Amino acid sequence: MKVWKLVSGILSIVLFVFVSFQSCAAGISNTLEANGEVGGSAGVIVAIMLLAGGIVSIATQKGSKGGNIALLVLYGIGALFGFVLAGSYSDLYIWAAWCLICMIFAFVSLLTGKKEPTKKTTLKKCPHCKQELVKSSQNPNLWYCSNCNKNFKV
Repeated sequence: MKVWKLVSGILSIVLFVFVSFQSCAAGISNTLEANGEVGGSAGVIVAIMLLAGGIVSIATQKGSKGGNIALLVLYGIGALFGFVLAGSYSDLYIWAAWCLICMIFAFVSLLTGKKEPTKKTTLKKCPHCKQELVKSSQNPNLWYCSNCNKNFKV
């Protein structure tokens, strides 16, 4: 997933340039035609989400749960706005599909990513016989060796 995050991040940043220029042209076209569509404005939002998602994707390529959740939200917003508000701006469906693909891969990365490390308890060893110690039932600050039948403060 590390390579995918780097590649998708770079592609998303490059697509930001194309989508933003194309969306400005679509917005001007919508305004001149006075057709009431908001495809150009939606395209600008998709472009911003592509840029933000690309930056987060590159920054979190080593894997983090929070980074994957952020990618889910950013690309999800881009896909939602793109599919719902495209109107006659048909290229916006393509950019929204790219956002959806990136969102799916972020979800897969979230599910299969590194698990948070659990706090390991170090095993205490008896200084005399090297057997594992257990917590003493009488005093929580002491450890008990069943082999030596002694308590130790570790």
